[in-house]
Amino acid sequence: MHRKVIAPSVLAASLLLVIPASAASAGPGAPGIGDPYYPASGNGGYDVSHYDLRLKYQPKTDLLEGTATLLATAKQDLSRFNLDFGLKVSEVRVNGVKARFATSGTQELEVTPAAPLAKDKPLTVVVKYAGKPSEFKVDGWTAWHRTPDGGVAAQEPDSAIWWFPGNDHPLDKATFDVSVSVPDGTQAISNGVLQAQSSRLGWTRYSWRSNKPQATYLATLAIGKFDITTDRTANGLPILNAYSKDLGDNDGAARASIERTGEVAEWLEGIFGPYPFNALGGYVPNVTSGYALETQTRPFYSPRQFANGANVSVVVHELAHQWYGDSVSVDHWKDIWVNEGFARYSQWLWSEKEGEGTAQELADWAYSSRPAEDPFWQVKPGDPGPENQFHLAVYDRGAIALQALRNEVGDEKFFRILKGWPTERKYGNAKVGDFVRYAERISGKPLAGLFDTWLYTAGKPATGPVAKKLTAKPRGAAAAPAARTAEPKSWKKIAETNTVHDHGHAHTARDGHGH
Repeated sequence: MHRKVIAPSVLAASLLLVIPASAASAGPGAPGIGDPYYPASGNGGYDVSHYDLRLKYQPKTDLLEGTATLLATAKQDLSRFNLDFGLKVSEVRVNGVKARFATSGTQELEVTPAAPLAKDKPLTVVVKYAGKPSEFKVDGWTAWHRTPDGGVAAQEPDSAIWWFPGNDHPLDKATFDVSVSVPDGTQAISNGVLQAQSSRLGWTRYSWRSNKPQATYLATLAIGKFDITTDRTANGLPILNAYSKDLGDNDGAARASIERTGEVAEWLEGIFGPYPFNALGGYVPNVTSGYALETQTRPFYSPRQFANGANVSVVVHELAHQWYGDSVSVDHWKDIWVNEGFARYSQWLWSEKEGEGTAQELADWAYSSRPAEDPFWQVKPGDPGPENQFHLAVYDRGAIALQALRNEVGDEKFFRILKGWPTERKYGNAKVGDFVRYAERISGKPLAGLFDTWLYTAGKPATGPVAKKLTAKPRGAAAAPAARTAEPKSWKKIAETNTVHDHGHAHTARDGHGH
């Protein structure tokens, strides 16, 4: 993200000399939240607790009109603060009073309230705007999918700036109310639970609520013509799945996969603990992309994920993220292993449950089938760099690290760690190091060396205590295999989900390649 830091003018500095002392200490909030991969991502000086988005969208023209109300708290005495946003703004009010605003960089909305804001005081920001999301690009890149019957916002590491203003970084989570008016016959899908639906004068309004903390990139909007299925889990959670009416040959396979969402979530609860949110589901719009994304409570799936038939493994992956990635989110984007290593390992555990290859066999295969000179081994999953943030090594080598941990601490403590971590860290943020320390505390073992080997050391780990365990037979087997093991039955089906992190555009430092 390319944001400019604009220093206070000399005039503004002189004015501070003649206003009250409490305001004299006010300064502009930082234009970035401090992420080392994306230094200008998010903003400083305030924390958002809730977004209320009232939108109107016309599929024929791609015109989106909106009023966003942000409830926030000033974290310092603020003379000015930034929001991340790309569409054209017509008015901004802070605490009910019109504020001055300007734009800078590619998506910075700089807001100057009529009076400085005091630290720790609540504030309300109302932004009125309109624009065509498909016409907004950042370095030629967009997170907005134009579809034959509407549009979709779903991308990582950011998609919010295409449809609402906010503090666009996982460190600032908030609850969401999203209310969208669309022409009759068209639906609007978002996160959480559908609170209300009403029609008037040719327009239908859908109002959604996501009532647990949610990162901005996990907020989603899908407008189009969908077939919708609904159900409830054994615990009473609502399940809502939506399928574009124009999925063609992929329709059956998509439904055969996503309709198992409740079953998969129930299984994951046995591994990770109680499901952390107020709804379940998934949606498949008519988009040309190939990836999937763990949008909170309602993952986004591209139709191409089902081009070769049903693939429940991708559903396992995205639902695992509801615990690892959504409830417990990255502290900074370099901590992406805390999301992706665990989602991939969940696919390995599903394979184990289905009798199609144990996690040990999958780890053996991932280790032995890639020679030492493969560039795969040069990526460090614990800090891969922005250009490799969603590299396959973060997934597969990241999952090998978890199998190494399992071998080191034993199943009883390993599964205690998998379940305890998202419980202890629920609705928060975490660094890779936080997980390492947690695993050491629960296991009672020093684990820094193990994680250093698998997450932070470039090159294929040499045969040693960890690698030997990785190339050993599962417990109870008679003998160790040869260096190259047999391909597990589930490997190809899991590999088909590798495109979850392929967003179909050039790798750059600001691209979103993740699901």
